[in-house]
Amino acid sequence: MGRDSLKLLLLTALVISSCRGQTNIRSRASVRVDVEKNIQRLIGEEDTDGDKKITIDDRFIQGNRGDKKFLLLDVNDQACEITGTYYLANLLQELKLCQQKQQKIAVLQTERIFENPVSRINRCIRELYWDGLTRRIDEENIVPLFADSKTTTIDGFRYIYVPHTDDIAYEYFSKVAGKHPKLKIKVVRLPEVVTGEWVKSRDGYHGLLSLALKRTSNGNLQAVPFVVPGGRFNEMYGWDSYFEALGLLVDERVELAKAMVDNFVYEINHYGKILNANRSYYLTRSQPPFLTSMALAVYKHLPHNSKSKQWLKGVLEAAIKEYRTVWLGEKRLTQTGLSRYFGEGIGAPPEVEPGHFDAVFKKYAEKYNMEPDKFEQGYKQGKIKSPELDEYFIHDRAMRESGHDTTYRWDDRCADFVTVDLNCLLYKIEMDLAKTIENEFADNLKLENGTIEKSGEWYNRAKKRKELINKYLWDAKEGIFLDYDFVNKRRKVYITPVVFYPLWSGVATKEQAKSIVENALCQLEMAAGLAGSTETARGKISEDRPQRQWDYPYGWAPHQMLTWQGLLNYGFDDAAQRLIYRWIYTITINARDYNGTIPEKFNVFTRSHSVFAEYGNVGTKFAYITKEGFGWMNASYQVGLKHLRPELRSKLEQLAPSEWVFEK
Repeated sequence: MGRDSLKLLLLTALVISSCRGQTNIRSRASVRVDVEKNIQRLIGEEDTDGDKKITIDDRFIQGNRGDKKFLLLDVNDQACEITGTYYLANLLQELKLCQQKQQKIAVLQTERIFENPVSRINRCIRELYWDGLTRRIDEENIVPLFADSKTTTIDGFRYIYVPHTDDIAYEYFSKVAGKHPKLKIKVVRLPEVVTGEWVKSRDGYHGLLSLALKRTSNGNLQAVPFVVPGGRFNEMYGWDSYFEALGLLVDERVELAKAMVDNFVYEINHYGKILNANRSYYLTRSQPPFLTSMALAVYKHLPHNSKSKQWLKGVLEAAIKEYRTVWLGEKRLTQTGLSRYFGEGIGAPPEVEPGHFDAVFKKYAEKYNMEPDKFEQGYKQGKIKSPELDEYFIHDRAMRESGHDTTYRWDDRCADFVTVDLNCLLYKIEMDLAKTIENEFADNLKLENGTIEKSGEWYNRAKKRKELINKYLWDAKEGIFLDYDFVNKRRKVYITPVVFYPLWSGVATKEQAKSIVENALCQLEMAAGLAGSTETARGKISEDRPQRQWDYPYGWAPHQMLTWQGLLNYGFDDAAQRLIYRWIYTITINARDYNGTIPEKFNVFTRSHSVFAEYGNVGTKFAYITKEGFGWMNASYQVGLKHLRPELRSKLEQLAPSEWVFEK
C-alpha cells in the first residue's frame, strides 16, 4: 500500500471516529454542510478512476475505497451515511452546484439526493440544461462565445461576420469591437453575393455569423437568444433547433422556442437560407428544412391574436422564399421534379476535426504515389489538382447538409440521390402552407412584394410531389420508400429510420404505412430504440472502411422522435409506446449510472453511451456535473415522457437506483 493511500485510510478512520454520531439522512429534510470539505472527501474516496465523476466504473480498489458508501458530514461533524452510486453522484452534483454559487456552507435538501432518476432528469433539463445551452450574440455575451476553440484564427483575431444587408448589425458589432480592444474582434461585412470561392478564401479566418438583434424597452440592442446542441457544438444548428424547440415547448419555454424561429427567419432574409449553423464556413450549406413545422408548433402555444398572426405571416413568407430559392433552386431541384441535398463549397469542409479525412486522403494519395500528409497539404493549398477528390467533397458536403454526417447510405454520392427525408419534408412544408393559408389567412396570404398566395396552389404542389414520391421512391418489392439514384436511375436499398418520414409527414397511405411498419421496424428496432441503419445495409467495417456514426449500431434522437410521431399519426400506438420506453429507459439508466450523463447519441444495441465512431460522443466529457446535457437528447426525454403512457412512466420510476440493473 502506498504512502498516499495509507494517509487516506487513516484520514477516513479519523473522520469516522471524530463524528459525534450517525443519523439516518432520509429522516432529515436538509443537511447543513461544509461544501469544499465534503467534495474533496467524496472525490477522494469514491472517484477511483480520476474522472471527477462518480459512476459504476468506480470500483473498489486497494488504496481507494470506491465502495459506494460515504459518510456525509454536517457542520457539527455529525455523519450521515449515503450508499449507492446514483445517490453519491447526486450528492456530488448538489455539492458542486453550491460551490458554483460560491457557497462555502450550504444547506442540502435531502430530497434532491434521493430524487427519483426520472424526476431528476426531467427537472434538470427543465430547470438547468435549457439555460445552460442558451446563447446570445451581443456585447454582454460575447466573451463566453469567444472561449470556443473554433473561434481561433491564424492571425489571432476573433471574427464576427455580418450580412451585407444588415447595417444595424454592422454598426453595432463595430462599436462592440471598438469598446473591447483586448478581445481582438474583427467585424467583416459579407459580400453582396457569397460564393464558394469567397468562403474558401476565408480558411483560417472563419468566425461567427451574426443573428437577429432586437430593441429592448429602453432602446438598447439585444441579441435574440437561441439554443445550441452542447459541447463543441456552440452555435445554432439547423435541424437540431426543431427538435430542441419541441422540448422547449413541452417545458413551456415558448418565448425561447419562438426566438429560435425568429433567428431562422433572419437567416433566410439575410443569408438566403437556414444555415447548417451560424459560422462563416456554413454559408453555402443548409440543413433539413423544418421551419414551418417548428413555427406552427410554436404558434399553437401563442395567443391567437393579430400580433401572433402577423408573426406567423412573416415566418411563412420566409419559408416560401427559402422553398423557392433553395430547395427548388437550380442546385437542388433535379430532372425528376424532386429535390436533393447539395452543399455548395470548394474542397474539404473546414469544420471537421484533424484526421477525419485520413482514409480519404490516403486513398487518393496512392493514385499520385505520394505520402498522405503531403498530398493533403498540397490539395488544401491548391497546389495539387484532383477533380475526383473535388467531386468527392461535393457529395460529402451534400451529405452534411442532410444532417446525416456521416453514413454509407449513399456510397459517398449523396448529391446523386433524391432522398425520402428531404422530399417528405418539402411535402410537409407544402401541406403546412396550404392548410395555414386556408385556415389562418382566409385563403389570401399577401406577401410584401404584392404576390398573393392561395391554398389551392400549395395543395396542388403537395399533390404533385406525392405523385413523384410514389413514382420514384416507393418500392413495392421492399414495401418501403427508398432513396432514388437519379444518375443511375435506380432505387438504393439502404434501410434507415428515414423510412418512417412518410408517416411523420403524412405522405404514406394507410396501406403503405402498414407495409413500412411490417417490413422495416423489425429490422431497425434494438434494445434502446431505432438504429441509424440495419447492420446489413451498413456492411463490413475495416481500417479502410471505418465505422460511421449515423449507421448501425448508433441511434439518434431525431430519428426516434420523428418515428414516434409517425407511428402515432397512423394508429400504431403500441409500437410507438414500446420505442419511446426503450429510448427513455436507456437515457435514464445511463444518467443514473454515469453521474447524470446525457449524450449526443447511443449504441442502441448495447444501450451504452460509450461511442467512439468519428467524433466520439458529445455530452460525455465533463467534470463533477453537466449543466447542459445535449440539446436534442434533452428534447427527446421531455417529449417522450409527455407521450409515454402513465403505467410505463410508473414502471420507469420504479427502476432500482443501483448499478447493473438492466431489462431484457
